[in-house]
Amino acid sequence: MKRTLLALLLVPAFSVTAFAAGYSGPGGVESVTTVSAALEAADDTPVTLEGQIVRRIGKETYEFKDATGSIEVEIDDDEWPNQTVSETAKVRISGEVDAGMTSRDIDVERVELLQ
Repeated sequence: MKRTLLALLLVPAFSVTAFAAGYSGPGGVESVTTVSAALEAADDTPVTLEGQIVRRIGKETYEFKDATGSIEVEIDDDEWPNQTVSETAKVRISGEVDAGMTSRDIDVERVELLQ
């Protein structure tokens, strides 16, 4: 009885995990890799950008810059790596475009410090 209950509780968890990565075949949405492309991308477009976080704008809002331009990014406190990140450090951020009526920014899901 306990095994059956445990199995029933775990099946939905594994099902969600299996689909979390998303589809990447024909017709799938490609990840944007530059700030200039992110500034033109549709809402919820996945992004993976490499560059620098050059300044803090607000509590969880920062300016991110790469060779093609700069964009505001929202980084929750729990998304930062366990290392200190300076304005000259090269980072990789992953997330998605958040396109509003008059602005566009990146909702960051992961920050990686690059060596």
